[in-house]
Amino acid sequence: MCDILVASPEATKEGVTIFAKNSDREPNEAQVLELIPRMKHEEEKVGLTYVDFPQVKETNAVILSRPWWMWGAEMGVNEFEVAIGNTAVFTRVKVPEKGITGMDMIRLALERTKSAREALDFIVSLVEQGLQGGNGSKNHKLYYFSSFIIADPKEAWVLETVGEEWAAKRIEGVYSISNALTIEEDWDIASEGVERLAGKGSFNFAKYFSEGFYTHFARGRERRAFTLEKLKEKEGEITLEYMMEILRSHSFEPYSPEKGSMRDICMHYGCLTRPSQTASSQVSELGKGIHWFTGTSNPCLSIFKPVSFEYLLDLGKEPTDKYDPETYWWRFEAFHRKFLTNYRSYIDDFSRERDALQAELIRRAREIEKTPENLKALTEWAFHEEEKLRERWERIVELGRLPFLFGRNWRKINELAGLDLGDGSNR
Repeated sequence: MCDILVASPEATKEGVTIFAKNSDREPNEAQVLELIPRMKHEEEKVGLTYVDFPQVKETNAVILSRPWWMWGAEMGVNEFEVAIGNTAVFTRVKVPEKGITGMDMIRLALERTKSAREALDFIVSLVEQGLQGGNGSKNHKLYYFSSFIIADPKEAWVLETVGEEWAAKRIEGVYSISNALTIEEDWDIASEGVERLAGKGSFNFAKYFSEGFYTHFARGRERRAFTLEKLKEKEGEITLEYMMEILRSHSFEPYSPEKGSMRDICMHYGCLTRPSQTASSQVSELGKGIHWFTGTSNPCLSIFKPVSFEYLLDLGKEPTDKYDPETYWWRFEAFHRKFLTNYRSYIDDFSRERDALQAELIRRAREIEKTPENLKALTEWAFHEEEKLRERWERIVELGRLPFLFGRNWRKINELAGLDLGDGSNR
């Protein structure tokens, strides 16, 4: 489950497009943060997650946040400042068992297009050929079509897809999507099939195609209502910091992870009714050349670091779904899970330190916007200071005891990952 927010230039304080996404995945599904440079290719095909696809002679440089086992990405941005993210939507149309996933479509579009409209047209071309499909989960069956937010410095679009049909709307002001279709009768462009259906009389895209059961229990409409309300509250004054604040938010405060729900924007794994966890987050002020990624789970316990196409430091060994302290994502994930055992005892003090470091990073980034050669040093400093924060709080946090059912669910997840916290809450 995921949440994506966008604010067009007229809705932001600095007159820039701001794109933001929380990527919610299964709790042991590590996410890879990577910079892939512009590349030339001689091979005829590229292997996607499930299928091969014709390769092009040259691909754009991209920054991706990618589930460890996928070719495609949950979200990312390319060197032309096009940002794309997708969310799962549950519809009445059967999803092909094999095909190009929505995540693969994101990476393909980022690697091959130079504007939001060009990316939109590219993804639509794949949808209309009926190429979308494939399992969205490594360990379970999870088939869905995708909604996308596609943005560049000048414009943003929402694109919603169902089988070979689609509808798209140019975004004016603010918009957000979650795990439910949002376009009703108000699309700007649509597939021929949708136009034919609309020509027969009153037609609501979301109402016509939505499936009820999964859409209801994913709580996508409720999360979308929350994020859209937050965006409208600050429309015209939206900032980078405010977008980060929304991504870190929960459905109630003071928050306790064991009482969380699918209504949370910063989602913590719970159980069968809350099977997802925010695995990584992105906020981009498009056109500025600096993009902010956590590269770690749970933004309420993470720092957004500045990344550019000039530099992303080596994050070491790529993670899998097994705990490995030599991997960046799992080092922080072990800390996050320890913190969860005693969340209420420490979150207020931790949040103050988190916010102070985040504010300092943003302040320094603002200072070097006119001297981008200093961005490499800032990126290195950001990751270094984040590591110091983690090490300091790992010493501070004392293991607590989780409520029985919540603790039992986490014990199973930790056992699957090979992670032993050494605490009584997991017994």
